[in-house]
Amino acid sequence: MSRWQVALPARAELGERPVWDPAGEGLLWVDINAGRVHRFSPDTGADEVIIDLGVPVGAAAPRGGGGFVLAAADGFRFAGPDGAMEGRPLRPPGMGAGVRFNDGACDPAGRFWAGTVAADRRDGAGLLYRLDPDRHVTVMRDGITESNGIGWSPDGTVMYFIDSGEPEPRVRVFSYDMATGRIGDGADLITFAPTDGIPDGLVVDAQGGLWIAMWNGGEVRRYSAAGGLLDTVALPVSCPTCPGFGGPRLRDLYVTSAWQGMDAAARAAEPLAGHLFRITATASGQPGSGYAG
Repeated sequence: MSRWQVALPARAELGERPVWDPAGEGLLWVDINAGRVHRFSPDTGADEVIIDLGVPVGAAAPRGGGGFVLAAADGFRFAGPDGAMEGRPLRPPGMGAGVRFNDGACDPAGRFWAGTVAADRRDGAGLLYRLDPDRHVTVMRDGITESNGIGWSPDGTVMYFIDSGEPEPRVRVFSYDMATGRIGDGADLITFAPTDGIPDGLVVDAQGGLWIAMWNGGEVRRYSAAGGLLDTVALPVSCPTCPGFGGPRLRDLYVTSAWQGMDAAARAAEPLAGHLFRITATASGQPGSGYAG
């Protein structure tokens, strides 16, 4: 029997970053190019657009005090519980024209990390930022082409990161200081063959396993913290984008997908591209704290 099912026929051009919102009892996810933040209810199957920003949104996360933080094309954005924007965009240092945010996630201390990609995907034009709860922004890494998957080990001492735009994309591992939000020198953890596809979004489960969506690979993989392949789930689309755990017990793995770049024939061959999928996983997710600011 298939391990996946369509949770929502989303038809998103570029779906990304599913994350559980405990306060809203729903799964947040974004349609990047449409500039919309959605909330999906697993109980009812309903999906609502809670923010329609009008500019691309790479990632969204709940705020601990209510509302949301966004990594958008024009900078970091802050919204109240009703989705209304609060103040002007916070444009980070070094974020030039023609660059937008891509993926982002919160560390266990409530800092929001997000990285950028250029519209033309030129080499090294992106940066990885850390947004602290006091809204101070720090550049953490430069020379990135397409900032993507990011996550932390259950004990908070390790950070994982993917730059999908490298000539040979890989998963890198960094030591992490939870007290300060600083990262150590990086090392390669997982490398891939050209036939595997490109590693995109990732999430770390409560047991320390890494779930990675393989763009142009048509599957989601689970790796151990040591980098060994533990599990593979094939999907009916070539471009899954990001996994994330959801539901009150964080036992279901949701996966966004995309049809961006497909011509009419390719879309006809993949009628489920852009949908939100649900997988009954072999592990549970880590409880998220959201953004603390």
